[in-house]
Amino acid sequence: MKQYIIYIACLLAILWGCNSAQKADNHVHNHDQESHAGHDHSHEEHTHNHADGETCDHDHKHEAEHNHAPGEACGHDHNEGEAGHSPTEEAHGDEITFSPEQAKSAGLEITVVQPSTFHQVIKTSGQILSAQGDEVTISATSSGIVSFNKPSLNEGLAVRGGESLLSISSRNIVDGDPAIKAKSTYDIAQREFQRAESLIGDKLIAEKEYNEIKLNYENARVAYQAVAQRSTARGVGISTPISGFIKTKLVNEGQYVEVGQALMTVTQNRKLQLRADVSERYYKDLGSITSANFKTPYDKTVYTLANLNGRLVSYGKSSSNQEYYVPVNFEFDNIGQVISGSYVEIYLLGQSRNNVISIPVSSLVEEQGLYFVYLQVHEDAYKKQEVSPGTSDGSNIEILSGLKKGDKVVSKGAYHVKLASTSASIPHAHEH
Repeated sequence: MKQYIIYIACLLAILWGCNSAQKADNHVHNHDQESHAGHDHSHEEHTHNHADGETCDHDHKHEAEHNHAPGEACGHDHNEGEAGHSPTEEAHGDEITFSPEQAKSAGLEITVVQPSTFHQVIKTSGQILSAQGDEVTISATSSGIVSFNKPSLNEGLAVRGGESLLSISSRNIVDGDPAIKAKSTYDIAQREFQRAESLIGDKLIAEKEYNEIKLNYENARVAYQAVAQRSTARGVGISTPISGFIKTKLVNEGQYVEVGQALMTVTQNRKLQLRADVSERYYKDLGSITSANFKTPYDKTVYTLANLNGRLVSYGKSSSNQEYYVPVNFEFDNIGQVISGSYVEIYLLGQSRNNVISIPVSSLVEEQGLYFVYLQVHEDAYKKQEVSPGTSDGSNIEILSGLKKGDKVVSKGAYHVKLASTSASIPHAHEH
């Protein structure tokens, strides 16, 4: 009897435990149905089948974040996944943040793209020369030793027309002083001529002999006067015929020179010439050349002949047998910042073309052979844009593709924007 009571008690305990487990399992399933009511899980490509008592390792964090009442519609777009970015943020992913304060500090300038007139361009090289008539070469009028009449007779010194610059003395030379020799020759010729004049009246000498004596006298007089006018205590003086500046000094103090040897060059520097050496393949285009721009090697300024009162003087009709170039010559006013004799880059301007999109050369940024500009899309946001450049006139460059009318291009300080897009240092930039 006692064993039978124990058996009944154990059976009742087992039945009670099974009933409790079933209720707990029903409670869990009811909760899941209420939590996920209204969700469309058609995008999930996997299912979870578990045996009784098996634990599910699936991460339901995504579903836990969205609890809706039964029948409530879910407006969440599950195609976004876990990225957490809205479509607006993705659209601005290529923008570079650059505040107006940073732009002002970096000196950024913006140019609005507008189609305008652009010229056909021939890029070449050439040289700056002094204009004809504005430069003279001073030569030695006698042989001897050079001495300067000014303490600092160097290039760039301003001189006045008729001013004596140096002297040539031959007093200590074996051949003697030409001024003294000319004076002696003149004195002798003068006495011979006076004697001949006294004899020709009485027909004591032939007329032919008289004429020879008179010719020698005239030659001696002219030679002596030429030397006497320039003769000083230091020797024969050499003066400049024009006012201007000493361009080149070709001799030094105490140097011996011969008659006709170049001593120095004086230039007025009022006008300069630009000589462009053009390849023969552009010969057919030379007739359309109207002006030119040029850039010197000692500064980054691009000079425009139109702003320097420049004009086309001539262009060659043939090329040199040695250089194979055709010269094109311009003349312009010297503004005092261009050095005569320097070699320059030249942009010859030909026929004009309308409705051409061009931007300042400083707008371009090169990266591995490709060219880019930076567009201002907002007051504090910029975007990198690839472009295809064409010909350049030194100041502006034609854009074949990549830009349109109304685009705002960074024309100055583009490299600051580039650095801001690749560096985390000041100025700081980040992409959305």
